[in-house]
Amino acid sequence: MGMNSTPSGERVHIAFFGLCNTGKSSLVNAFTNQELSIVSGYKGTTTDPVQKSMELLPIGPVLIIDTPGLDDTGALGELRVERTLKILRKTDIAILVSEAGRELHPVEDELIKLFEDRKLPWILVLNKGDLREDSRPGAVVTSALKGTGIEELKEKTGALLGKERPKPLVSDLCGEGDLLMLVIPIDKAAPKGRLILPQQMVIRDALDSGAIPVMARDTELEKALSLVRPKLVITDSQAFGKVSRIVPEDIPLTSFSILMSRYKGDLRRQIDAVTAVDTLKDGDKVLIAEGCTHHRQCDDIGSVKIPRWIKERTGVEPSYTYTSGTGYPEDLSGYKMIIHCGGCMLNEKEMKHRIAKAVKAGIPIANYGTLIAYLNGILQRSVAPLPGYSF
Repeated sequence: MGMNSTPSGERVHIAFFGLCNTGKSSLVNAFTNQELSIVSGYKGTTTDPVQKSMELLPIGPVLIIDTPGLDDTGALGELRVERTLKILRKTDIAILVSEAGRELHPVEDELIKLFEDRKLPWILVLNKGDLREDSRPGAVVTSALKGTGIEELKEKTGALLGKERPKPLVSDLCGEGDLLMLVIPIDKAAPKGRLILPQQMVIRDALDSGAIPVMARDTELEKALSLVRPKLVITDSQAFGKVSRIVPEDIPLTSFSILMSRYKGDLRRQIDAVTAVDTLKDGDKVLIAEGCTHHRQCDDIGSVKIPRWIKERTGVEPSYTYTSGTGYPEDLSGYKMIIHCGGCMLNEKEMKHRIAKAVKAGIPIANYGTLIAYLNGILQRSVAPLPGYSF
């Protein structure tokens, strides 16, 4: 991921839903002006969700998702439907593709109810308008074959996004000319030749605010602080203990993961959840979840370091389950605690869905940054720079 590219988690997720053979995939291709999806007259041609990152005027950076037909039958069809419904968790705008000239199918009515229950903005598209006329209020009549109604659909999709001001990641904590010190440890888990996504995002947001981000490894931090005095130090959470001992108490300190929790999670809830670690007993089930997929190193933060630090603090050995990428248990019952990464590869919708599921199940869900700060005795210090979160 280059610094000039918009990460998938920061793109507007637009998902197309509907029954088999409504022309959904043809409409996706017309909407994107690309051959994104395979088109066929056979029912069930789209077997898995297909997604594509692109720039789409007048909306901007988007992730387009074409889903399998929701009336697919049989065991394999049920699996496709299940995968389609999972897409709802990360959908920002839903487009329901039906057909002009016919009443809505009960499955389509069920989809609309799902959209409305989730307070998800949605658009009804009546495709194949070249074959049958239809003038239902509020719907967009299209013909994927002839390309009619596509611009109207794009304009209506863009209008649903509104004009919300983007949430700040770090730009509200600094201003023009302010110096930020970013602490970036280089260990076995660090990607060679590049920065991880939260580091890139903080640098970009800081530059946009006119601030001056400077970087150092934790091994050179003491030397760097002898040369400059930053307004704020931001560290990788796994170096929290070492960095907090080096950075003077009068210089504010936080972490990339804590900033990510505030940006797309629920920082207050993830602060309150950390004390659950002190109630764990041997054998208690703990879920450690990450939004990205990567090869776990010998000193991996999720599967090695966090369990080690928990044992050092509590003396107990819980039973850990690890998930990554789109994997997140449907059934959370039985878990005593969930510890989640910053979620940089997930969009806000998906991250908040995961937190909401934990809340509904009555399970405390902490963030890597909040938990590691708590284990190092610096949680209050690490959230103090963020307005409204000190305690």
